[in-house]
Amino acid sequence: MALQERIRSGPASKRSMPRGERRRGAILQALHDCIIEKGYPKTTLADVARAAGMSPSHLLYYFAGMDAILTQYFGDVARRITGRLDGFRTETPEQRINLIAELFFSGEGVTRSEIGFMLECFGVAVHDRKLHAEKAALDRYCKAYLRRLFEQSPHGVRGARDSAEVAYALLVGLRTAEYFDKRLGADDARRLFHAEMLNLAGLRSAE
Repeated sequence: MALQERIRSGPASKRSMPRGERRRGAILQALHDCIIEKGYPKTTLADVARAAGMSPSHLLYYFAGMDAILTQYFGDVARRITGRLDGFRTETPEQRINLIAELFFSGEGVTRSEIGFMLECFGVAVHDRKLHAEKAALDRYCKAYLRRLFEQSPHGVRGARDSAEVAYALLVGLRTAEYFDKRLGADDARRLFHAEMLNLAGLRSAE
């Protein structure tokens, strides 16, 4: 499978989903759109219901409230990310690094709007226990994934845990910086991440 196909691969079409699942999907998309437009603190249940084409009371048939919708959406995005990363496990360490860089910085895998949504979620997760648990689980997965990558690379087992911490901080930091700083740009962020990952893995000196 070509690299771009590996990056883009996602869930199957929604056409075959039951009606209830389609409506839940519409609500989740409506929340995403509202948050991107005005931010979570200013988004109301009525806003989400209106964007989803239903009444607030109808929306509450599918979700208990705003927090439940947010947690579900974050969990869905996190599972999509981990699923794609799992699909790279059979590749060589160098190819995995290429694929990870493309996934997070090319706009083909994790989109800019999804990054913006996730950043909103990170702020809410500070005080929301369920969302905090979802984010902590994603962090643990990514760090364990990166640790395994470094163990299988010329880097070796020794220090792989520390390198995984550095790599994850680099990923989150560059992805966040690129979102807010137009001078950086996605291409530069991807180049920096890719070069430093290769360096950490012992595959090539950083550029």
